[in-house]
Amino acid sequence: MPADAPAAPADRDPHVLRRTEGRAGLLTLDRPRAINALTHPMVRALDAALADWGDDPAVATVVLRGAGERGLCAGGDIRAIHDDARAGGTATAAFWRDEYRLNARIARYPKPYVALMDGIVMGGGVGVSAHGSVRVVTERSRIAMPETGIGFVPDVGGTWLLGRAPGELGTHLALTGGEIGAADALLTGLADHHVPAAALDALTADLTRLPVEEALARHTTAPAPGVLAERRAWIDACYAAPTVEEIVDRLLDSGVPAAKETADTLLTRSPTALKATLAVLRAVRAVDSLEAALDLEYRASCAALTGHDLVEGIRAQVVDKDRNPRWSPATLAEVTDADVARHLAPAPGGDLGLAGA
Repeated sequence: MPADAPAAPADRDPHVLRRTEGRAGLLTLDRPRAINALTHPMVRALDAALADWGDDPAVATVVLRGAGERGLCAGGDIRAIHDDARAGGTATAAFWRDEYRLNARIARYPKPYVALMDGIVMGGGVGVSAHGSVRVVTERSRIAMPETGIGFVPDVGGTWLLGRAPGELGTHLALTGGEIGAADALLTGLADHHVPAAALDALTADLTRLPVEEALARHTTAPAPGVLAERRAWIDACYAAPTVEEIVDRLLDSGVPAAKETADTLLTRSPTALKATLAVLRAVRAVDSLEAALDLEYRASCAALTGHDLVEGIRAQVVDKDRNPRWSPATLAEVTDADVARHLAPAPGGDLGLAGA
């Protein structure tokens, strides 16, 4: 940049493209090589755009998209989280504070917030989309909260969303971190409408000139069948168990091949993350707002940041890519009640405090 070039505004980021067209404010996450993974400046830029447009009478609808063909957003920048956690830094906790506030803003947004959940939508990508008032999936959607596979607990309001899915479907998705497609996203309440991927450009164009309901009516179709509805019986029966150990035992004893495969999957996840996730998920079921859920998730996130498994999980899955995490404790039986309780204890640097704001 030339020395005399004006500095970019503090609330802008080159990886978040914002513009208005017709009656719509258009936001595009623009880090396609990283599947639009969120950085802290991107979170601040999204929040600033929503704050500006919330009071702008010229903007009737906000639309969020992801650049490239791979997905809306793969989550947060977990390499940066890995490096910060190893260094004992504070950048990640600061990132989460702003990210979770953004999630709450999206959920309370006074105008239609249309999230186009095409392709990969995971972790933080769910946070910037599934709290919106209009969630659109396509035949290419692959949605997941995969945190237990990296030694973490579902955050960005994921436990609030999954805790309100029918039966125990959300518990199943939270513990396994499994991906779901369009039909199952609709079934679990993570999405509202299915639109073919090829029609997203036309839908976006219609949203710039039409009310949301009229624009959607032109493009909404039925999705291909999912898999969760036919698995609901054994999922509900097994995941109603009081502990992760008993959930695994019920899955193994069910006589259903898919249930046994699920048990095998759970036994590859971080034992600490599994037990903490179940505890947070069930605690969130007792609160009455997304903000209260985010407060609990922030506690769990900060606890994971100072634990062993988050750094090790990211190392194994993303840094070294050996897919062989060495969890500590290594088994469910070795995870103590105290290990779980620290995920629900006040954060050392201070709680998020959204519920009381």
